[in-house]
Amino acid sequence: MIDTVVARRYANAIFALGKKDGDDALSSRGECLAALGEALAAAPGLDMTLKSPVIGVEEKKAVLDKLLGKLKADQTMRSFCFLLADKERLAFLREISAWYGKLLDEAKGIVRGELVTAVKLSADKKAKLKESLEKKTGTALELTFAVDKDILGGMVLKMGDRVLDASLRAQLGILRETFKRGE
Repeated sequence: MIDTVVARRYANAIFALGKKDGDDALSSRGECLAALGEALAAAPGLDMTLKSPVIGVEEKKAVLDKLLGKLKADQTMRSFCFLLADKERLAFLREISAWYGKLLDEAKGIVRGELVTAVKLSADKKAKLKESLEKKTGTALELTFAVDKDILGGMVLKMGDRVLDASLRAQLGILRETFKRGE
């Protein structure tokens, strides 16, 4: 819980700075944070280096400087990452990246979700389904698609904290419960 609070506060801070600097700054910092998060996930050694209490702050800053140089991060982003190093908060970098992504999606009016179907959908069907769902929800959607044969048919849509279960498995479960109650 404390980890989440810390990450959220830092994400809110860098997001607020980005809002002052404009939409381009918001997006570029989001891309930079996402790339940092991906780099840390892909290279456990790098992640451990930045989290290690044995390695000094200046050494961590040197590693960050090289990494941020490759990512072409702006000065605000560099200062932010160096502040995290000074405050020994680099362990929260991946969480900060995730929270920043949520804030950026919210600001752009994008809702992320997952659509699970029983069979793999063609690219054309995915596009049509996404378009239809965007019209019905009135929001821009970023969907990931998954296949789960256990749902038997239909689909399960997960958007934020909402789940729409229109699967055959769910419908059969409702029917089973109705029969049990004798309705």
